Amino acid sequence: MLRDVQRILIDRSRIARRVEQLGAQIAQDIRADLERHGHLDDNGDAAPDRVILIPILTGSIVFVADLIRHMPMKLSLELVAVSSYPGKSMESKGVSLRSDIPQTLAGKHVLVIDDILDSGQTLLSVKRLVQEQNPASCRLCALLEKTGKKRVDVNADYVGFQIPDEFVVGYGLDYDGYYRNLPEIAVLRPEAV
Repeated sequence: MLRDVQRILIDRSRIARRVEQLGAQIAQDIRADLERHGHLDDNGDAAPDRVILIPILTGSIVFVADLIRHMPMKLSLELVAVSSYPGKSMESKGVSLRSDIPQTLAGKHVLVIDDILDSGQTLLSVKRLVQEQNPASCRLCALLEKTGKKRVDVNADYVGFQIPDEFVVGYGLDYDGYYRNLPEIAVLRPEAV
């Protein structure tokens, strides 16, 4: 598997530091929202069922697992499966929702989490579906954002790293279902694709 890697774009120590920073910032911002809306319990924590994270599967699973360890608050996860890079495709083929958006988001503080903001279609589609339910707040988080690739008008509130327009794998991102378990963000050798 490592022989397929042309180069490491972001190493595991940089990822770990940035995910810790993102978790702390997101938790701080959500806590401020909770306080503003009166959604804190007697202990100053999030009232039950108020903070809902919606990871977009499968690419965000590694990122989310690390991110929530840096968010010391009551929260729940509601997973959503979306496909936009079927099989060996290296370009988004449009958004295909493979599971339903939770229908219990009214008045909640929602964070939608994706692995990469590329064309923007996935995050925009999920955001619209979430906002139809009138959440108290809705934020978007992406581990990676490709510069100059967005085709739609959507901005993530939190971005881990800006990257060039290259197809990347690792830390949850795949090519044809493989390479998700690489601990770094890497670019594959052309002959591996």
